[in-house]
Amino acid sequence: MDLALLTKEVCRIATEAGRFLKQERKTFRRESVTEKHTHDYVSYVDKESEKRIVARLSELLPEAGFITEEGSGSYRDEVYCWVVDPLDGTTNYIHDNAPYCVSIALRTKQELLLGVVYDPCRDECFYAWKDGGAYVDGQRLKVSDVQKAEDAFVVAELPYNSDEYSRTAEHLIHHLYGKVVSIRMTGSAALAICYVAAGRFDAWAEAFIGKWDYSAAALMVQEAGGRVTDFYGNDTFIDGHHVIATNGHLHRFLQDLLQEMLPSGM
Repeated sequence: MDLALLTKEVCRIATEAGRFLKQERKTFRRESVTEKHTHDYVSYVDKESEKRIVARLSELLPEAGFITEEGSGSYRDEVYCWVVDPLDGTTNYIHDNAPYCVSIALRTKQELLLGVVYDPCRDECFYAWKDGGAYVDGQRLKVSDVQKAEDAFVVAELPYNSDEYSRTAEHLIHHLYGKVVSIRMTGSAALAICYVAAGRFDAWAEAFIGKWDYSAAALMVQEAGGRVTDFYGNDTFIDGHHVIATNGHLHRFLQDLLQEMLPSGM
């Protein structure tokens, strides 16, 4: 399998889907939104974007299965599996806020093989393949060299599972606010992790997220020289739902903070 060539084709598919999202946003109405879970939304745009992506990827690699946010396609123990988020940052999208994006990864049961994240708001395509490096629009990505917490630009996302995560969130904010350069909450896990790979952020963490949220971008951080684990520091995170991505230097710092107040239900 030529991963470099395959990644190039996936970039085209993700870009087409992202441009569809941006075009639909011009006439988008909130009345088309339904609530999957408390404060977790979906619309016809998510579903249509996913159908288009699944159809194109099925032609590209017919033997692969699918893990998708909105349930298109299926996974029946195939060797290869596409992991697709047709619209990461749905709440941002609904409220006409940036960022939002398309995220596509290819994996086996053990490892990530390629990842593509396209941001239609900034017209940026992030991509990586195993042992091939990570890039944005042809430019090689490298994580930041920040080593001290007081110099760190950190993302501390707040998942929808507020009952289970509120104490952890309060703990993080208490120990980060005023002690790091600044804290952000982007609303798009995929793009925030890509920004870690690009050195725009230094560290990121979130719990109660799906594989489609982080798979593509996680590979970019790894290929850009950073580190990705679960909250316990395990490198076998690709089937989990709580993930830390950092430039490597700040990993222990963020992991230690989280382990002082792990979310309930983990």
